[in-house]
Amino acid sequence: MAFIDLFLFAGLVSFVITPIIILFAKKFKFLDFPWRIHPAILHKSPIPRAGGLATFFAVISSYVIFSLIWGPKLLDKHIIGILLAAFVIVIVGVLDDKYDLNPYLRLLTNVLAAGIIVGFGVGITWFTNPFGGQVRLDNIIYHFNFPELLPFGFFAGPHSIVLLADIFAFIWVIWVMNSLNWSSGVDGQLPGIAVIGLIALGFASSRLLGVDGSQLAPAVLAFIAAGAYFGFLFWSFYPQKIMPGYGGAALAGLIIASLSILSGAKLLTTGLLLIVPIIDGIWAVIRRILRGRSPVWGDKEHLHHQLLSLGWSKRQVVLFYYLVSIVFAFLALNLSRQERFFAIFLGAVVILAFLITLARLRKSKLIHV
Repeated sequence: MAFIDLFLFAGLVSFVITPIIILFAKKFKFLDFPWRIHPAILHKSPIPRAGGLATFFAVISSYVIFSLIWGPKLLDKHIIGILLAAFVIVIVGVLDDKYDLNPYLRLLTNVLAAGIIVGFGVGITWFTNPFGGQVRLDNIIYHFNFPELLPFGFFAGPHSIVLLADIFAFIWVIWVMNSLNWSSGVDGQLPGIAVIGLIALGFASSRLLGVDGSQLAPAVLAFIAAGAYFGFLFWSFYPQKIMPGYGGAALAGLIIASLSILSGAKLLTTGLLLIVPIIDGIWAVIRRILRGRSPVWGDKEHLHHQLLSLGWSKRQVVLFYYLVSIVFAFLALNLSRQERFFAIFLGAVVILAFLITLARLRKSKLIHV
């Protein structure tokens, strides 16, 4: 399959449609005003926010067109579920771009989107033991007397709920969506991370095509989504003409999280790909709880904020994120599962130590955020 064609076509669609979305956002005031009440604002003038519309249009139109060209082999029920959930997220994202929705309402829509994906059969029924072998969650369920629920007609026909499998998938999708949303504060940061992660997942799926034909649809969606965010990146890179907004960031997280499950349950691979946003998100939740604050309310202490406080420019921060993402993508695709596990552990320790050190320096007023 010519996956480069998918990437380039979706990239062209996104590149062409984004200026139209920019005009739409300006005309109807879908703007991020620097004077609105939010601690993480870094820009000085109003910027269009509705980037989720551009990327979603590029993804859905490209997938439909190539489905018509390549036939029903792309009409996978799991992909249909992902795209339906993506539609929900983008609609909520557009409303958030206009009205600044309550974070708890956005979290509720995360739950809805993740529920749709699970309802279409995307579940973590097994995962690879990093020390060798496989651990099947359905065996764990049987052992703990949590039986598989009877098949029932849900979104995509008869589907059996494997309780632990679907709970894990549910939590994973929601967590990755929010982790990427929290890593979208600097011009071009989110689209670049998304492009690198999606290309890596596309390669992960394509390498399995010889033994598992069901990997075709996930690989196609991965390369199409990567192209969509690549085309959008031209307008989002510093100085940005448009932001991805909540819809664009959550959409990337939703697709990456879902594909990581479909791509042979490559959770270690994706954990390594997104180690910086994931650990940054974990630390954000911990520090907010320790301060008696709700973990869903934003602050100005994410890693990109801390790097800016050290005197880095926005370009330097975003290029740092790209470089780290590329390095971890290379490792994720080339290390063995045991090596990926230890790379995640070591990387998490280093990143968390760095974040804690920056926080202590800030508390000591040696740096200013």
